[in-house]
Amino acid sequence: MPTGTVYGVLLNFREEAEAWASRMNEPPYKAPPKAPVLYVKTANTWSPHGSAIAVPEGASEVEVGATIAMVMGEGGQVAGHVLMNDLSLPHASFFRPPVKFKCVDGFLGIGAAMRFGGDPAEFTLEVRINGELRHAADFSRLVRDAARLLADVSEFMTLAPGDVLMLGCNAGRPLAKAGDRIEVSAPGFETLTNTLVEAA
Repeated sequence: MPTGTVYGVLLNFREEAEAWASRMNEPPYKAPPKAPVLYVKTANTWSPHGSAIAVPEGASEVEVGATIAMVMGEGGQVAGHVLMNDLSLPHASFFRPPVKFKCVDGFLGIGAAMRFGGDPAEFTLEVRINGELRHAADFSRLVRDAARLLADVSEFMTLAPGDVLMLGCNAGRPLAKAGDRIEVSAPGFETLTNTLVEAA
């Protein structure tokens, strides 16, 4: 489990950025973002591999945001990478990430082990829900590749050892409901599995 802060990033896949391009020029922003759009996944959201994640009462579905994240080591270097399932309640805002939709208890599945080495531009992942392939992501399609994302974020804040920075989630995130088993897999990584359950 993380020992620092977990940061997510929006609009970092080309397909996602293209899907929202027309709205970027609308008020109040009137231009595409010039820096990474970050948000925090607070500690109450962290769920280990294999755990059950409760769907809040009144929510029929949740959005599955599978990604790969950089885990920071000493001296601003990347210690390794880990699979993550960045869940959220469906919402229409990608410019001001709503805390109440993204920071629900348990809403971040975290892989059991880091992968050491490898070029993030060569990473790919797949999402299966109840065994059915529902989503895929190719990390060569990032707007900011891993090195540039880290450099851009490091310009305005320090990432400490144990902090985690996600690379982004691709467009077309699938929806899942209570009773569904979600598997996030990628070559060289241990598969991340979580099951959604109804809130007690």
